[in-house]
Amino acid sequence: MKKSEKLNLNIRKASAKDVPLILKLIKELSVFEKMSEEVVTTEDILRETLFGDKPYAQVLIAEIEGKPVGYALFFYNFSTFTGLPGLYIEDVYVSEEYRGQGIGTALFKYCAHIAKENKCVRMEWSVLKWNPAREFYDHMGAKPMDEWVVYRLTGDALDNMAEL
Repeated sequence: MKKSEKLNLNIRKASAKDVPLILKLIKELSVFEKMSEEVVTTEDILRETLFGDKPYAQVLIAEIEGKPVGYALFFYNFSTFTGLPGLYIEDVYVSEEYRGQGIGTALFKYCAHIAKENKCVRMEWSVLKWNPAREFYDHMGAKPMDEWVVYRLTGDALDNMAEL
């Protein structure tokens, strides 16, 4: 748990009781990213995949005086070149009315602390090209990986690839 006295900000690890809140924040993020039609997850899916027998990711909740104002969702990946893990941030989101107060920075710092604590060699995330947060990422010292292109298999293409 990490506290910021200036904002009375608290960042804590989420638990299964936070699933409705996590889904609400995911939906807020999807509206911001103009992708709300792509959210198909449910509370049951999140409960199983985040807090079930095999959790696939972890969630941090940012609160000001007990009120949820944002979240970060991350998981570990692995670098074969270094032989060490990395931390991949899937989402960092701060509710619109709370942006510009250092909450996003605090979430990234908390993730960086977790990464270092777990011997991660890097921390990575993807961002939409139009997202104004790119200036924020540049300011904190992150560098875009322009030489890499993200590829994705979904739907029928993934089904076809999975056929044995």
